Amino acid sequence: MSSISFEFCDFENPTHLTKLAELLNMYMADPMGDAPQLSKLQQLRLIDGLANHPSSFVLFQIYDNEVVGLATCFINFSTFKVKPYLNIHDFFVHPEYRGKGLSKSLMQELISISTSRDYCKITLEVREDNVVAQALYSSMGFEECQPNMLFWTKKL
Repeated sequence: MSSISFEFCDFENPTHLTKLAELLNMYMADPMGDAPQLSKLQQLRLIDGLANHPSSFVLFQIYDNEVVGLATCFINFSTFKVKPYLNIHDFFVHPEYRGKGLSKSLMQELISISTSRDYCKITLEVREDNVVAQALYSSMGFEECQPNMLFWTKKL
């Protein structure tokens, strides 16, 4: 019987830092990440930035004693609801471990954390061509905003 557990990234733990860099680079190389991998210097800056960001956390998913998934999250605040909310920035499960329901359990853990902390919502962005992720998110109660919102960006 396989076991699934979760652990917050400890930015003082070298094993956690290695896993964070490995999984994030794997995500970036994935077709849904579609970005160049981080250099060693960028990895150090990432770790420093996340460790010192006042509202960030990384949640690891552990499957049979192996770190196989991660969610990089930021806590924001809703002025309309007057409560904090969770924004999921990165959500990734190692390709070799897909198809085992791990994405669903990772998302369920984030929902549980958000509920226990009395957050008013969870937000995320998903690529238009990532139908697998959209199916997961939809099955867990996520939906497009009403009225529909667009996520725009200005690169600097």
